[in-house]
Amino acid sequence: MTEPAEFIDRTLQAEGTEERAEADADRIGVGLKFYGASVGAVRGAIRDADRRYPGMSHDEVTALASELWSEPVYERRLAAIVLLQRFVAVLQGSDLTRVEQFLRDARVLELVDPLAIDVVGPLLDRLEEPDATRARRIIDRWSESEDGNLRRAAGLL
Repeated sequence: MTEPAEFIDRTLQAEGTEERAEADADRIGVGLKFYGASVGAVRGAIRDADRRYPGMSHDEVTALASELWSEPVYERRLAAIVLLQRFVAVLQGSDLTRVEQFLRDARVLELVDPLAIDVVGPLLDRLEEPDATRARRIIDRWSESEDGNLRRAAGLL
């Protein structure tokens, strides 16, 4: 694990409680593990990581998001979304491929919705031609996908 991912993971575990983990598992469930960290703790971990590792490039941000997403832990995946939200200004149309994979593997709407609304939406809003047209074609393809998460994401945009 890279140093930033290790820092975020360690922080999330330290902020979690067994009671919250059990409550989240009961509420969200569906094959994810839970550390029991609050949304505020997740946001704080990303904010602190940004301060600790300033000036992350596009490639570092997207690699870190992928690394956080790689484990089926709710708080890690939420941290990946918060990271992408924080750095949406550096994201590119080509990053929709990565986001599509996240959506396919999200497992729960609590991850699909913020990924679509808070990452893909702002990304689409700032794309210029010809990237905007390519991105719209991708979203149109999502709307016709057999994957329910992709269809939902497209419908939220």
